[in-house]
Amino acid sequence: MSNTWSPQSWQAKLMAQQIVYTDREAVERAVRKLRSLPPLVTSWEIERLRNEIAEAQAGRRFILQGGDCAETLADCTPEAITSKLKILLQMSLVLIHGLKRPVTRIGRIAGQYAKPRSNPTEKGVFQGQETELPSYFGDLVNEAPFTPEARQPNPHLMVRGYQHAAMTLNFIRSLVDAGFADLHHPEYWDLSFFEHADLSPQRKAQYEQMTRTLADGLRFMEALGERTIEDMTRVEFFTSHEGLNLLYESAQTRQVPRRAGYYDLTTHLPWIGERTRAIDGAHVEFFRGIENPVGVKIGPNTTPDEVLALLDVLNPDNRPGRIVLITRMGETSVARALPPLLERVQAEGKKVLWMCDPMHGNGIKTASGIKTRNFDAIAHELELSIEAHEAAGTILGGVHFELTGEDVTECIGGAAGIGESDLSLNYASLCDPRLNYQQALELAFILASRLSPG
Repeated sequence: MSNTWSPQSWQAKLMAQQIVYTDREAVERAVRKLRSLPPLVTSWEIERLRNEIAEAQAGRRFILQGGDCAETLADCTPEAITSKLKILLQMSLVLIHGLKRPVTRIGRIAGQYAKPRSNPTEKGVFQGQETELPSYFGDLVNEAPFTPEARQPNPHLMVRGYQHAAMTLNFIRSLVDAGFADLHHPEYWDLSFFEHADLSPQRKAQYEQMTRTLADGLRFMEALGERTIEDMTRVEFFTSHEGLNLLYESAQTRQVPRRAGYYDLTTHLPWIGERTRAIDGAHVEFFRGIENPVGVKIGPNTTPDEVLALLDVLNPDNRPGRIVLITRMGETSVARALPPLLERVQAEGKKVLWMCDPMHGNGIKTASGIKTRNFDAIAHELELSIEAHEAAGTILGGVHFELTGEDVTECIGGAAGIGESDLSLNYASLCDPRLNYQQALELAFILASRLSPG
């Protein structure tokens, strides 16, 4: 691979998930506009996250990453943003209590507007006729309604995506600066799923005890006098998204005063997807040259040699805090596929943060064709991943969930007792199914209990 890199050098490479725009002049106008706009995040925030990822690699911190499968521009509302922030904060406090170490919160938010698709086109019915149109690639590219106009890739959506990301970040920063403190009191949380019959008496007692202890601990810390709950809850919050649309990413990639190198200033932690991590492809070419920490999704068919080759290109200096390997194996594959990767990366002395994504390998379809995920399979992959890390002597430093703070019915199972017949009650995702508020919080309790040092 050539040593010559620029924010545009990716354009000489083959690009997976290529978006075909018909109006090149409109593309150039949108890119020029994005280049002229202020950054969405700052280099010092990115460097702070890199340091925290390095701490998680060493086992001194844990990373919680979560949010929507695909954000929509319509989700840029106070209620939707608040609900996402709320569930991540509450989950992080359960993890802090259980793991006895600090937790960094990273939202799939303020930019998760582009989604890779298995097929570039899909068939549907338009005006009574079966028609084949471009697939919906997210609001950064085209629109969801199944019409020729909506599905036409529109470069101006990149500018609209930037604008909505900016508004989202502004509101998040306002909430964080204000403390958002009341959400940290467990006695105010919606824990009604504790009462569900699907929850065993032992697990119910465990959750209730953990909640009581967490509430007591927060009140004790407040009673110490010097710091109030409001002070303690002025948390940091970082953003992430899949860096799928390289026109959008590269337009906001620039050098900054008093720092070397280039920063992708659309987000703190961009990641490369399973479909776009070809070693000689455009995405790896782009991400090898930026200073941000970079995530890489790793599926069950990935070989140790492939992982080592990616690490050599993306992190040739083996810098701590640079690479997050996000494993997405599936419940039935993780015990076979994960251990060889852990053992080889450790044997080679590579510095990475291992993160488990138990969502993407566990997609299923109901008999009626509805996409869903089973909570039990998600929890089991998480458990098997923990066991693999314990056996290999490596550190599971984070988790990556698709979730929402709202009461959707998209994933079956969990103590809330959602069955296939319940999916139609509130299935709101335009792409993949997400954990709802109760399922996400239950998963945090399971994880805190399993990783607790005792």
